[in-house]
Amino acid sequence: MKSPKKRSNSAIGLFITGTDTGVGKTCVAAAIARALVQKGMKVGVYKPAASGCKRVGGKLVSEDALLLWEAAARAGSLSRVCPQLFAAPLAPHLAAEAEGKQLDEKLLRTGIDYWLEQSEIVLVEGAGGLLSPLGQKKYVADLARVFGFPLIVVAPNRIGAINQTLQTLLAAQAYDLEVAGIILTDVLPRDAPDPSVQSNSAELVRRASAPLLARLGHSAVELDRMVDWPALARPLQRRR
Repeated sequence: MKSPKKRSNSAIGLFITGTDTGVGKTCVAAAIARALVQKGMKVGVYKPAASGCKRVGGKLVSEDALLLWEAAARAGSLSRVCPQLFAAPLAPHLAAEAEGKQLDEKLLRTGIDYWLEQSEIVLVEGAGGLLSPLGQKKYVADLARVFGFPLIVVAPNRIGAINQTLQTLLAAQAYDLEVAGIILTDVLPRDAPDPSVQSNSAELVRRASAPLLARLGHSAVELDRMVDWPALARPLQRRR
């Protein structure tokens, strides 16, 4: 009797991280998902864990997960987009402890398998920045390293963006993570009194080791230019 053939999977992926919390990671990931869906690709979206979730009808709901799922044309199951939900606005492992639970670190790594089996490309959105805690001894960067997907670094277009972005790139280098590029997000309204908004883009181009791929306007749902996302993505590597 012949042994069953192992299922081959050619899904590729990108890991969306940020220079901080509240910089527009989910909006960027959703914009990328929409662009890929418009190209006719099967898109999987995965947010390993989310805290600060709202309780609706007795159940915790992640607004970020819902936005990602809808951007990916509601492919797969919403419950698989973010399998670990917590209410407290804390790092996921602390939010879990506040509810008398424990963050499932194995599920963080294996929850993506559902999407790899049915998608051509998977977008993973991390929590906070690369050095945001994701367990007692682990960080978001550790999970990004496990997957081995190139990073898309989301940086807010405001004062401090240069420093935060360069620090994120150094952290990626320390973890041996490939950076595909940077997305600058206009988190401030046009009339905000922040002169750095006008110079951040040029400064990032001049100083960053990764390319500035595009910009997401304030309240925009599409990036300001087309990017060949599949060309930047890579297959899962499962590194330690």
